[in-house]
Amino acid sequence: MYNYTPVDQQLVDERVAQFRDQTRRFLAGELSDDDFRPLRLQNGLYIQRHAPMLRIAIPYGFLASRQLRTFAYIARRWDRGYGHFSTRQNLQLNWPELKDVPDMLAELAKVQMHAIQTSGNCIRNTTTDHFAGIAPDELVDPVVWCEIIRQWSTLHPEFAFLPRKFKIAVSGATHDRAAVGVHDIGLQAVRNDDGVLGFRVWIGGGLGRTPVLGSLINPFVPWQHLLSYLEAALRVYNLHGRRDNKYKARIKILVRELTPEVFEDQVQAEFKRLEGGAATLTQAYVDEIAARFDKHAYEQPAPADDVAERRAAEPAFARWLRSNTHPHKVAGYAAVTVSLKRTGVPPGDITCEQMEAVADLADRYSFGELRVSHEQNLILADVKRADLYVLWQALEALGLATPNIGMLTNIICCPGGDFCALANAVAIPVAESIQRRFDDLDYLYDIGELDLNISGCINSCGHHHVGHIGILGVDKAGEEWYQVTLGGRQSAGPGKAFEASDIYAKGGGGAVIGKIIGRAFSRAEVPGVVETLVQTYLRERDSDAERFIDVVERIGLDPFKKDVYGEAPARRRESEAAHV
Repeated sequence: MYNYTPVDQQLVDERVAQFRDQTRRFLAGELSDDDFRPLRLQNGLYIQRHAPMLRIAIPYGFLASRQLRTFAYIARRWDRGYGHFSTRQNLQLNWPELKDVPDMLAELAKVQMHAIQTSGNCIRNTTTDHFAGIAPDELVDPVVWCEIIRQWSTLHPEFAFLPRKFKIAVSGATHDRAAVGVHDIGLQAVRNDDGVLGFRVWIGGGLGRTPVLGSLINPFVPWQHLLSYLEAALRVYNLHGRRDNKYKARIKILVRELTPEVFEDQVQAEFKRLEGGAATLTQAYVDEIAARFDKHAYEQPAPADDVAERRAAEPAFARWLRSNTHPHKVAGYAAVTVSLKRTGVPPGDITCEQMEAVADLADRYSFGELRVSHEQNLILADVKRADLYVLWQALEALGLATPNIGMLTNIICCPGGDFCALANAVAIPVAESIQRRFDDLDYLYDIGELDLNISGCINSCGHHHVGHIGILGVDKAGEEWYQVTLGGRQSAGPGKAFEASDIYAKGGGGAVIGKIIGRAFSRAEVPGVVETLVQTYLRERDSDAERFIDVVERIGLDPFKKDVYGEAPARRRESEAAHV
């Protein structure tokens, strides 16, 4: 975990005091709605369908146990006893009262947390790989670079009011787990032929109304010039980005309209003016930032002899080991995904009691730290393999050991129409209906790896464009309908380091945007449509090892479309009735 300096602490404390006064003035009628809106947005406060929503920043997804306990305290005292982890590695509270928000922010400041720049047209929370620092395929720990970007971008006067919100992702491994290809700027750590560290820079990626893969603007920016290059890119965007039309204001539109080549030339020209200036990084500064992170004293763990025996004796434990534990670069350790995807619970939701219990488990088994993944789960990154069985038992008792990571029911899902004022349709009930349809672990394991993402509107907070199966809620004459896409993916896939051809053909890390299969479906039809798609895959796959996404890429969409749309309406109605 990063530890605040006195300057860091002073900044968040003063921000709380500033927002407390702004809130007081608004409630007293001294500030209009229009005046207050940008002030609350840059402190993470939205007005949603039913109540304000507070979005709390979790920088690059790293979370200390004491901070998770503070979330529990805040949610219990000022909200409704639970929180929602988002795809931006943040926490959202859906029911605060406006008058209480300054007190909530004050409690967060006590544990080095805030809600600064979690909303508004500014640089948002920089995200990264949830296995950062422990992944065996890592070239460099990206967290130090994320912290450097966070400090540079926080309250940056030049970029506080950009044409639109701006998102940066950093990956330090050969396999991209940060979805760098679909961010405004995606950074991939690389080394040149001399072993010097630098970053590939993709710019102009994004989902939403116009899904676009980022363009490779620079194949190698030396680490010393990372901030100067980011500043150059943002200056070009700030100068030319549209401010008259929010639907055309994102940097992806600017890159497309200028062309990547012209945009690259303009960034390079601006970079030449900045190169060697105040934003140039030094090794001493990077080392100083790195020294502010806690260092873990890894031990030589005792042999985990009983793990194999327990696996053989207990099928439930074996399933969990297979799907919810992950390799660690230190021998004798593993990373563990704490699943927030139990059937019947909105994806990403966690109660106060569960937060406190997981914080205790983090203290006991993982150096008091957790990570939040953009798949809306929690990670205990440093667990001794000898402790896996007792940890599994504890998570099982909490309802947090669902063995479905990487599988169909590990659904990424936005809050949708149940909460969000922008949504065209609900998302959470659709996720639950799909989870219930596939709530059979044997069937789930036969299907294998499959990413299913759901968004309640075109803003794509559920990342439906990069799901192997994507579901988008749309409005048709005031009714909820759902559009289905196939073939999306956020990266080249586990064990498949992207090659040069992937960089240009598929975007950063091998990302691919899914394709719409045809007309939209009613809410009642969606689970049956997903099952038909799965059945087509099972019929067409060459072996159990061939994944859903591999089959889609091999045979194309036509067989799936034929099976989904070729079904007689009466037969579909019978199928749906059988599962009511």
